[in-house]
Amino acid sequence: MGSLKISSKTNNKSTSKSNLNYSKFNQINGKHPLQESCQDSFITYQVRKRDGGSVAYFNFELAKEMGLIAKEHQNTLTKELAQKILDTFSIVIINEYDIENGVEYPKDEILPNRYMATRYLQLQHPNKQGKTSGDGRSIWNGTVKHNGLTWDISSQGTGATKLSPATHIQNKFFKTGDPSISYGCGYSEFDEGLATLMFSEVMQKNNYETERCLAIIKFKDNISINVRANSNLIRPSHMFNHLKQANYDALKDIVNYYIDRQKMNNEWQKVPKTTKARYRYFLKKQVEVFAKLAANFEDDYIFCWLDWDGDNILMNGGIIDYGSIRQFGLYHHEYRFDDVQRYSTTIKEQKDKAKYIVQTFVQIVDFLETKEKKPIAEFAASEYLEQFDEIFETQKKYNLISKIGISPKYHDWLIQKKSQEIEELQRSFYYFEKAKSSFGLYEVSDGICWDAIFSMRDILREYPQMILSRGEWITREEFINIAKSSYASKADLEINSYRANKIDTFQDSYIKLLHLVSKKSKKRFDDVLLEVVMRSSIINKYERVTGDSIARIVESMMKKYKKFDPQTIFNVVHDFREHQTFDPDNISPKSERVANEKKHLKPIVKELLKIVRDYREGI
Repeated sequence: MGSLKISSKTNNKSTSKSNLNYSKFNQINGKHPLQESCQDSFITYQVRKRDGGSVAYFNFELAKEMGLIAKEHQNTLTKELAQKILDTFSIVIINEYDIENGVEYPKDEILPNRYMATRYLQLQHPNKQGKTSGDGRSIWNGTVKHNGLTWDISSQGTGATKLSPATHIQNKFFKTGDPSISYGCGYSEFDEGLATLMFSEVMQKNNYETERCLAIIKFKDNISINVRANSNLIRPSHMFNHLKQANYDALKDIVNYYIDRQKMNNEWQKVPKTTKARYRYFLKKQVEVFAKLAANFEDDYIFCWLDWDGDNILMNGGIIDYGSIRQFGLYHHEYRFDDVQRYSTTIKEQKDKAKYIVQTFVQIVDFLETKEKKPIAEFAASEYLEQFDEIFETQKKYNLISKIGISPKYHDWLIQKKSQEIEELQRSFYYFEKAKSSFGLYEVSDGICWDAIFSMRDILREYPQMILSRGEWITREEFINIAKSSYASKADLEINSYRANKIDTFQDSYIKLLHLVSKKSKKRFDDVLLEVVMRSSIINKYERVTGDSIARIVESMMKKYKKFDPQTIFNVVHDFREHQTFDPDNISPKSERVANEKKHLKPIVKELLKIVRDYREGI
């Protein structure tokens, strides 16, 4: 396969000077409104230009959404654009080690503004109040404003800050790039950037809030700077550190900053003006975000390692830190990530962790209102936690009827009027979903796992097709044969009387639910069923990304990287993402889906999808 070259020429739509106007990048200069609003929430560093890098990837779609390039700009990395990306993002901090050892750099290499590393709570740190923790290898590049939306931009791999766990565990500052320490060296890796890119684009396409990869700058020895963007990169941990320290003023500043930012970005409408009402509105919104997020993670088998520090998630529910993010093919609810010093929570424990994060928000608001920091245990019976449970359970119902393939126009009616019928289906569905292998707990590459034995996505995809063609129930043996995973032994698949009853209950409650929709819609049952068949075939697609498949995909791409230029990677990721869209209401037009499927790209995408197929049941 021939390599595409970075082009200095432009043609057709990209010939105009306006299309080559990259002045919007000039907004990204280290300045950020957090530096004015929240003085206790960051430390700053001088930065210098970093040579030796090349643009390995640029997200043209995201850049257009952010206004960094014109909508008409071709998805081609011109020499001018590549240089602008390097000028903006190819930087490294002058850190404490440099200053301590008197390292000097030419003045013309040092940029005029100081860039911030933000402070936030992290459970990896010896100090559990957030006094020493935060961005250990990242800085915030600044913001970009476009079409009424302000974007936050940060870069991972820009040097070792003093907020890294390594600094405080070993009680010394580290030279950026120090090979004796991994995370504490301040660098990130190219394959890490590719994994984040692939995973985040799939998640974003499937309606998950996430930080997205804007650019990857590659250096020798697999080192990279990975540039990320989101409309608001504030995490719960940005607030929790001030709460733990009982720093009232700093906590008030960061909460007000977050509320104002959400309002400015029009993410929140009708924010009250009075202080108390504003904080209650904030609390209500965060309850909704984390209750729905916990339900969605559980039902889509997304492992995010939620924990008490609120570090691994954004305040808006956005997914970050894809190093430990996984999407399981089955409900492997005993999997735990091994973080050397501790094991993570499991996917089924994420609900309680999300609820505890909400309980901490309740504690925050009470502190802001009373100026007295009370023990978090006093809020264990808060009405907001009851609301969390209610929203969580309701969202679980929405998720199941959505996965079945029932049209969204009937969702509210079913939830409000036929909740008991949904719950009946849930009980049998969850029985099969949670069933575990008799093999038991064992070690995997990055933790421990106990395998699930049934694929309920396969049932939801295949079952309606079978009853549509037959006009009757399928046998119990057929049900098990469809649902069984490659992890199931013969003994795991035995149909005892209890399991037989669960199979019958599932089929009965499933059919009843569709008859209810048929009656409500005044459509023939078979017409409703046909719509379910079409929708469920997309929602429960056979080839579905898992953490294992992303790891193998990145391995494959790394082997072939010398054949890939930035435009090729962009097109491959775009086409792969389109094949991994599970929302039948969010499918791109065919002309757009195949726009980049050029002849030389099809074998690449085909190979990636084969990897997805091979690892579809994994973790």
